[in-house]
Amino acid sequence: MTTTTLAEAYAATEEITKSEAKNFYYGIRLLPPDKRAVLCAVYALARRMDDIGDGDLPAGEKVTALAGLRTELAALDSSTDPVLVAVADAARRYPIPLGAFDELIDGVEMDVTGRRYTTFEELESYCRCVAGAVGRLCLGVFGSRPHPRAALYADQLGIALQQTNILRDIREDLINGRVYLPQDDLDRFGVELGLDSEQALIDRDGGLSALIHFSAERARGWYRDGLRLAPLLDWRSKASCLAMSGIYRQLLNRIDAEPGLVFTQRLSLSGREKAGVALKSLTGRAS
Repeated sequence: MTTTTLAEAYAATEEITKSEAKNFYYGIRLLPPDKRAVLCAVYALARRMDDIGDGDLPAGEKVTALAGLRTELAALDSSTDPVLVAVADAARRYPIPLGAFDELIDGVEMDVTGRRYTTFEELESYCRCVAGAVGRLCLGVFGSRPHPRAALYADQLGIALQQTNILRDIREDLINGRVYLPQDDLDRFGVELGLDSEQALIDRDGGLSALIHFSAERARGWYRDGLRLAPLLDWRSKASCLAMSGIYRQLLNRIDAEPGLVFTQRLSLSGREKAGVALKSLTGRAS
């Protein structure tokens, strides 16, 4: 059996985060070294779950892999896997709600089974699993002043970010056979999702654009609620939180201003724009 040292474990999770966290790392790197290392461990494990869901394995094998990961989480302290070694150490030193990882697996299983959502309330439950859980995991690392709603705010902020992801990825998800927009919303705006011969989203009579505007405004309400967490955090954690959320809010604003941008591509901010948001967050201001 190969023994993984803590230094090796944390180095591995930081490398995963640097290479894979295209948006989150701008916020993570604003944390002091120890919290940064711990949040990289949390991210790396969450990323592993996400990669299983988005990978090329048949659905049945994905479900099996996720079940195996649940078993590994239950025996976290005995693992020699670098990511799990780092998470186990992090959980011993920080109040990380490990049950949130199980919720995240629940959400990934929804992806694997191709679940569709009739109402926004159903979608909210999915978002709480795949993103609200991540918000609560981050809160375990950030820490906060005692407040009865701190975990709720973290949950709401994660749900806001996931709604932004959904709007950004409408086209990519549809190509992969997934639809996250609630059927009630599609019906309300007369939208039947489809792609043209160039694999671009079809916007018949502007219905899809109108739905995106509506959904963006709804997401802003979740951001407003979730960002009530920021004043409860210490300066560095607050900056990290504002940087992560600010990048997604700026992306949401761009999608809302010009919905057609997501009809043909997976929209993202430039590195300079992300760095600008991170720099602004150091002043304690949300973008």
